[in-house]
Amino acid sequence: MKNLESSAGYSITKAFCIAFVMTFFSAFDVPVFWPILLFYWVVLFTLTMRRQISHMIKYKYVPFTLGKQRYNGKRASAESASLSED
Repeated sequence: MKNLESSAGYSITKAFCIAFVMTFFSAFDVPVFWPILLFYWVVLFTLTMRRQISHMIKYKYVPFTLGKQRYNGKRASAESASLSED
């Protein structure tokens, strides 16, 4: 596992250094139309997250809710306990 982590760190560092050096050369200054870049990001995100999203749907995991879920199960037992103490 340590070899995998170190190779990933090495790859990230190498990619960062290459990208940083490329910023100093005008040949790599390519204009990008932002809607195409946004569409490209959405497609990449969808392709890489498809397995995780299908896994969450399979096991009925919903990461987003529209409100706080409330539980009313303890209220009945608390009332019965106070009645038995009287």
